[in-house]
Amino acid sequence: MSGGLIAQHPTSPHFLRDPSQSFRKLSNGKEYSLNANLDMPSASSPFQNMNSKKRKADDDLGDNGGDRMSSSPSPGPPASFRVSSERPKQVKRAKTNVTGRPLPLSRLLETLSPDQLRGVLQTVCDRHPDIGREIITSAPNPSVPSTLTILHNYENSFKQAFPYGDRPSSDYAFNRVRPTLTALLDALKDFTPHFLPPHETQSATSLTFLDGATDIIHNLPNWDSMQHNRHKEDAYEEMAKAWSVVVKEAIKKGGGLQLQYNGWDQRLVKHNQASGGKMSEALSELKASLGWKEGATGFGGAGAGSGEGRTIRDQLWNNTYGASPIAVGPWGSAF
Repeated sequence: MSGGLIAQHPTSPHFLRDPSQSFRKLSNGKEYSLNANLDMPSASSPFQNMNSKKRKADDDLGDNGGDRMSSSPSPGPPASFRVSSERPKQVKRAKTNVTGRPLPLSRLLETLSPDQLRGVLQTVCDRHPDIGREIITSAPNPSVPSTLTILHNYENSFKQAFPYGDRPSSDYAFNRVRPTLTALLDALKDFTPHFLPPHETQSATSLTFLDGATDIIHNLPNWDSMQHNRHKEDAYEEMAKAWSVVVKEAIKKGGGLQLQYNGWDQRLVKHNQASGGKMSEALSELKASLGWKEGATGFGGAGAGSGEGRTIRDQLWNNTYGASPIAVGPWGSAF
């Protein structure tokens, strides 16, 4: 019976693999021992097993890890050359919805023509009078050249409206140009008070504007119908009143010297002749204020008289002041 039994190994099953052996797992899942001569555990004492484990650990350190433990750790590659194994996180951008919207105010104003812009501005001022008053006080005053340029633009539109092949003074021509003629005369009526005193304090500025505006009226045609000529007659009447106001103001400030030495008296004479005597009121005002006598060349010219009624101003301009005694006061004493 004892001969038929197989001898059992006294060691427990978990001691079948020697801890001192090194094993490596292959790709197919199997393991093989690095120490082929230690397939079976030896029957040595526990102290021998401990010594063999120590020697095995020393061998492993000497073969594989000795250099790693003895040498200092080497720095890794620069951060710029490191390749991250992780995939970069995608930043989610906010989606913008493309929808229609109106233009900003600045862009909208760029698309408007001067006429359209004036129309929009006029509409806003009509709805909000306070805005209109703010614009009047904030806007710079128009100059004489810029204003005359606007009036000449109205005049050019009026001339271009005439029909071809017909008399310019006919009733048919008048009906064709009537809208542009009305626009021109309305512009004259609106711009003229701006250059009159007391709003305009410089007489030279007022006279320069009136000179150019009066030339525009001279260029208007004389129509065949007397009824149509009423527009031109009314324009002359308004312009004559404006000349009278400016002449009076110029005489108050400088005693008429500006009118004399700048040649405005001669310009007024020519305007009176071109208008058929329509400027006689302003001309009479100038004559009465300065006390001159009209000669062949106008006021203060060679034909000016030298009678007893000459004023001190006349004597100064004619270089005769002090030639004869002048009575002063009720006693008639001379000096």
